Amino acid sequence: MPVAGKTTTAAAEDAPAADPHRDWTLHERVEELRMIRDEAYEGPDPAATERQHAKGKLTARERIALLLDEGSFTEVETLRRHRASGFGLESKKPYTDGVITGWGTVHGRTVFVYAHDFRIFGGALGEAHATKIHKIMDMAISAGAPLVSLNDGAGARIQEGVSALAGYGGIFQRNTKASGVIPQISVMLGPCAGGAAYSPALTDFVFMVRETSQMFITGPDVVRAVTGEEITQNGLGGADVHSATSGVSHFAYDDEETCLEEVRYLLSLLPQNNRELPPSAPSADPADRSTDSLLDLVPDDPGRSYDIRAVIEEIVDDGEYFEVHPAWATNIVCALSRIDGGVVGIVANQPASYAGVLDIESSEKAARFVQFCDAFNIPLVTLVDVPGFLPGVDQEHNGIIRRGAKLLYAYCNATVPRISLVLRKAYGGAYIVMDSRSIGADLALAWPSNEIAVMGAEGAANVIFRREINASDDPEAVRQQKIKEYKAELMHPYYAAERGLVDDVIDPRETRRILARSLAMLREKHADLPSRKHGNPPQ
Repeated sequence: MPVAGKTTTAAAEDAPAADPHRDWTLHERVEELRMIRDEAYEGPDPAATERQHAKGKLTARERIALLLDEGSFTEVETLRRHRASGFGLESKKPYTDGVITGWGTVHGRTVFVYAHDFRIFGGALGEAHATKIHKIMDMAISAGAPLVSLNDGAGARIQEGVSALAGYGGIFQRNTKASGVIPQISVMLGPCAGGAAYSPALTDFVFMVRETSQMFITGPDVVRAVTGEEITQNGLGGADVHSATSGVSHFAYDDEETCLEEVRYLLSLLPQNNRELPPSAPSADPADRSTDSLLDLVPDDPGRSYDIRAVIEEIVDDGEYFEVHPAWATNIVCALSRIDGGVVGIVANQPASYAGVLDIESSEKAARFVQFCDAFNIPLVTLVDVPGFLPGVDQEHNGIIRRGAKLLYAYCNATVPRISLVLRKAYGGAYIVMDSRSIGADLALAWPSNEIAVMGAEGAANVIFRREINASDDPEAVRQQKIKEYKAELMHPYYAAERGLVDDVIDPRETRRILARSLAMLREKHADLPSRKHGNPPQ
């Protein structure tokens, strides 16, 4: 029995059936459909699957199977083929056109997905390929469900010319339309070069796999030709480069299986869209559990280092949290977690890295995270232990003023529940920026170890009492005395609370209980922004 579409040459496709006048039964048509689908699922070249596996990479369908709940995937436009001709394309018209699109569930909730199939045209994007992606993106926006892209493509399909480039434009437009409406996650599982790299950059989170995924605007060959620099693909745009140096990638993993499992975990913490609250999950960890160990985790000496992650583990449910950008801008920690079953976004200075100062990269990292949480109704808990902004010519010349202001803008613009907690030092403008009461925190709390001031006592004494110290017979003794006086007068633990800048000074052992109660109180918070088209945040 002839099977429509079984062969891929134009002559074969145009060949008449053995008996074109015979009426086919529905049973025969169903069998024909089964064979066509088998071809679409297997791909046009069995050897291509072997080559994909030989590179340590899964096929597009294998990846979708790992991402979605078993048996939940519904495919869209399986039988789509391109209409292009020239350069040999008229004789190569495989089903799917190199991208698999559809929807399924993750932990029982709907998720839309598209996956480049590198076995077909190297996953390159053509007109039909792009149209399929446009359709699934539109469906995700309409249905109000997250969109995950599994990227493994060679860029625009050169044989289709400008039509392929226009396809990218449609993707970028939809990425922007969906921003802040549905969660968008890009998973990089192969090369991504040129303009194709901008779609992941427009999404909320980027995952990469070491050794097999790369992202760059101009590849090593172009870099070599223009600048003379020699560099490998991974050295230019590999997972570790983008997760630790450029900040393009939020997460990097050693293998695809782990990467896709972590995507599933992230989705379990996110709402379906901006009209919903994030999903709650019951926890056996009591909301009123005492956090006694915090008394010893944080040193009394404000100059001593510690790992803020240990504090986060003690506060959140079962000590579990999902850190965003763990390898980039390490002087600040951004994480998603749960307190009393409810999802929270945590922003925390990290004294173990550069003493927890704010700089260009940490400000931008935290600003984007705050904006994401605000867009998707995730309450914010800010843990403050910050000595100030990082001084230096490099910081000033590279725009710490405008780029640090991004974090300030993000907090001031956020309408979700916001709780700040000062653990130890909070000096200068960095204190204000880290969600202080004066920029709109709903609750501002502090431990009795807090030091909230314009600057540290040492620096303040040197400025205020400079002449008196210099004129003294024993400058060091006078300096130490003035430091003590400044601390006693302006930096005692209750100075800010007495002036209403801190709502309460709390026992560290009650931190989890107070945060849980406060978040419960703020759960129904509603705040409206002024009527406007949109703000103009600092760039």
